[in-house]
Amino acid sequence: MKATIWHNPGCGTSRNTLALLEEAGADVTVIGYLKTPPSADKLAQLYRDAGITPQQGLRLNGTDAEERGLPQADDATVLAAMVAEPKLIERPLVETDKGVRLCRPKEKVLEIL
Repeated sequence: MKATIWHNPGCGTSRNTLALLEEAGADVTVIGYLKTPPSADKLAQLYRDAGITPQQGLRLNGTDAEERGLPQADDATVLAAMVAEPKLIERPLVETDKGVRLCRPKEKVLEIL
């Protein structure tokens, strides 16, 4: 099975999710999204396929998203902010042929393996 993970190596949940993918034998493509952020269109597709809104994919912890009013902003504004500042993207996002999940907690990845 092929899998793509938008990964932050400094995040324990992201590292643990990657480990679960590797233990399952997945052929994993790792994208360091802080250095190589997805486009707004790709983020929109990932959230749509995960069944969540961009606002639900917004990282609040350790960011100024709340102060900027992003949780209440429209989708285009949130996606533009995430592309401009990838630290606003909650991680890890994982995509396989079976779907997409925001893997918090890490066990969410099991739903798409």
